[in-house]
Amino acid sequence: MLRLSKKADYALMAVTHLALKSGSSSAREIAEQYNIPIELLAKVLQRLTRRGLLTSQQGTRGGYQLSRGAEAISVADVIHAIDGPVAVTACSAHAGRCGQFEKCNVRDPLFRIREIIVSALATTSVSSLASDQTAAAAATFVAVQDRS
Repeated sequence: MLRLSKKADYALMAVTHLALKSGSSSAREIAEQYNIPIELLAKVLQRLTRRGLLTSQQGTRGGYQLSRGAEAISVADVIHAIDGPVAVTACSAHAGRCGQFEKCNVRDPLFRIREIIVSALATTSVSSLASDQTAAAAATFVAVQDRS
């Protein structure tokens, strides 16, 4: 099963939050909003900062913000910063060959599938995640208004 790590989930939630909010947000603010353990989120945010996706500022008005526009940060950028390269099989994650490399009849098709997945992640921006959130919030608001 293909699945993102919890850290990657939290990273995507945090960068989407930052894309939706003007200004900066503290690790505590983000953690409380999404019920994420603060210690874990702080480590995730620090890693995103070290990888150049976020900037941080100390002090009472400090916090984290995107280092560039949300449209210029891809989902692949965030996942790669946290989990490293996306892999579908063990051999696609390592340069070395496994014992089945020469006779494997699914290696090349799985490599192509990996490339499709990576391409989809690379062409999906944090901005599009944020706009999906905005659209969902608007739809919820309309549905609540219709019930009144």
